[in-house]
Amino acid sequence: MSPRMSAGERREMAIKAAMAEFARGGYEGTSTAAIAERVGVSQPYMFRLFPTKRALFLAAADRCFADLEDLLRDAAGGLRGKDATIAMADAYRRTLREDPDILRFQLQLYAAAVEDEEISRIGHARWARLWRLIADVSGVKPAEVTRFMSIGMLINVLTAFKVPYVPGEMELPESLRDWAESLRGADLDTTATVPEEES
Repeated sequence: MSPRMSAGERREMAIKAAMAEFARGGYEGTSTAAIAERVGVSQPYMFRLFPTKRALFLAAADRCFADLEDLLRDAAGGLRGKDATIAMADAYRRTLREDPDILRFQLQLYAAAVEDEEISRIGHARWARLWRLIADVSGVKPAEVTRFMSIGMLINVLTAFKVPYVPGEMELPESLRDWAESLRGADLDTTATVPEEES
């Protein structure tokens, strides 16, 4: 690592590395040593940048939402109404395809927030900001913001479960209906196999 790199630049690298590592291992399953190795610094140096693993996770959570805001704002690019929401939705779907860690880390955040009050508070505040951003840049009514965010969460689920779909106001419901119908009667064993006890 370059000796001229500032502490701020190293913090930035640490946050990005943390997002990638936490995306795969979650909070409990990720070590600061793994994050430090990804950054190329020692673990003691990592603790100079962030005093605890928790502080690093919270910084990564905040950055995840900030990145989503930047993505949507840039995608709207001055468009208004439905044109803006379509552009933002397209950008979000493209990002999920190109960088799966974005979705993985979001899912880790949601899971952690169920049990962790501080993470829940961050999510609470950042979802409010995300809501305001979508409303402000697009100018659409609250019902349309609700629809936009609801479909975004649906897209997260569809992406995680590798469900095929066709985007679009009319196409998405039709494609999901066709997909669900195509599995009707399919012999899918979704139960775990439990070995029988030996007598």
